[in-house]
Amino acid sequence: MATRRISSLVSKNFPASFCSLGRTFNWNRGIGTYSTAFATEEPITPQVQVKYTQLLINGKFVDAASGKTFQTLDPRTGDVIANVSEGDAEDINRAVSAARTAFDDGPWPKMPPYERSRILLRFADLIEKNIDELAALETWDNGKPHEQAAKAELPMLVRLFRYYAGWADKIHGLIVPADGPHQVEVLHEPIGVCGQIIPWNFPLLMFAWKVGPALACGNTIVLKTAEQTPLSALYASKLLHEAGLPPGVLNIISGYGPTAGAALASHMDVDKLAFTGSTETGKIVLELASKSNLKPVTLELGGKSPFIVCEDADIDKAVELAHFALFFNQGQCCCAGSRTFVHERVYDEFLEKSKARALRRVVGDPFKKGVEQGPQIDSEQFEKVMRYIKSGVESGATLESGGERFGSKGYYIQPTVFSNVQDGMLIAKDEIFGPVQSILKFKELDEVIKRANSTRYGLAAGVFTKNIDTANTLTRALRAGTVWVNCFDVFDAAIPFGGYKMSGHGREKGIYSLNNYLQVKAVVTPLKNPAWL
Repeated sequence: MATRRISSLVSKNFPASFCSLGRTFNWNRGIGTYSTAFATEEPITPQVQVKYTQLLINGKFVDAASGKTFQTLDPRTGDVIANVSEGDAEDINRAVSAARTAFDDGPWPKMPPYERSRILLRFADLIEKNIDELAALETWDNGKPHEQAAKAELPMLVRLFRYYAGWADKIHGLIVPADGPHQVEVLHEPIGVCGQIIPWNFPLLMFAWKVGPALACGNTIVLKTAEQTPLSALYASKLLHEAGLPPGVLNIISGYGPTAGAALASHMDVDKLAFTGSTETGKIVLELASKSNLKPVTLELGGKSPFIVCEDADIDKAVELAHFALFFNQGQCCCAGSRTFVHERVYDEFLEKSKARALRRVVGDPFKKGVEQGPQIDSEQFEKVMRYIKSGVESGATLESGGERFGSKGYYIQPTVFSNVQDGMLIAKDEIFGPVQSILKFKELDEVIKRANSTRYGLAAGVFTKNIDTANTLTRALRAGTVWVNCFDVFDAAIPFGGYKMSGHGREKGIYSLNNYLQVKAVVTPLKNPAWL
């Protein structure tokens, strides 16, 4: 697992299998001929039972204080999967109180780091034993292809917790030489009660990105799941307690942003806040935190990532990689390569092959073997994407493929490709978060650098070229937290991830994520015998 990457599992293995496996047929609708998998058949019944729908507070599953519940829906059909306890401010208060007691008086922060490591390793083992159920829950609640969840995301979840388990007993302090007769120690201590808010596009991976480093450093947590996808985090938290996590260390609240999320962000007894989501919501979260107790905040926000195809590129490989960079996870990725800049000399060839690749994309029930694209997360996101597609047509971009609903049930959208896209169009400026590829033409390297950087976002970028000088120029010039060269979406556990500009601040994953969850304390003691220095 040490060298396993999401990109190697998805971008190399998945497209080939998705195009060749399963019973497929052609379906004429809109522009072009689409490949679809079982589009007219009834959805598969997931082989998993929903076991946990309550809030997790102080090691126990409990109802919301109000007794309210909300429905979590199957995006394949819009049908109800389960009724989930709806947490609000009172439940946040209960969870923060449990986390505070667990931090101040409980064993977790004072536990030998090696013991914390062993609990996290046992948790990783339990994930492996329960991969089938967790992957099924993730697909059922989110709509992502089951093969993607089971073969890529769940193994990465295991890898992430083993990675952070390895850090638990390697967080060291320093001895600093002083100018005078003093012994100076620098201690790295857990920051305290951590509020964490995760999104719906990668529920379990975002759970790991937040919970892993916080626990490794000895903190306690109140985590709010996205209201669209609460089920897998509740299941995983149960496994974490089976692994030996003490009560109150991890508390899970399912609920809505304006109630539970706002209460967590503004809570006076939360010492640290971490949020992943849209830039607009990130601004609100930051304001709420600043108005309460000035708690430090890390933000991983939106993106509008450029994917630059240079004139020397292998066009077939560039087309496949650009397709993956945009359409992976139904386009619901903050770092999606959603502005595809292509050199004018290869633009026409790239466009025709990109259109053909989109027409071959297999859309259907994500539980079907061979499906590349499932539904969008919910009706709200579906309608948002459709509005952007309409905007692209009305602003003068050329709709090459897609642009319509796929099927008659659920939140499916045809893989959509636009050409002749201009920088000022909304589809080239805004984060669409859907299966909409915008292909733009460029002529000079300096030009594309300026255009690629002309955005409020700075999360990621992709560069496709055979020329090392071109690659070096672009990677230094692009203002983004991650630049992938001849690859995309490589999310190794040790690689830091985060953005420039309005894509947020702070870094997730790797050693840099530990800094988010540690306080630095200097301890200065006089030396009575300075001659021995």
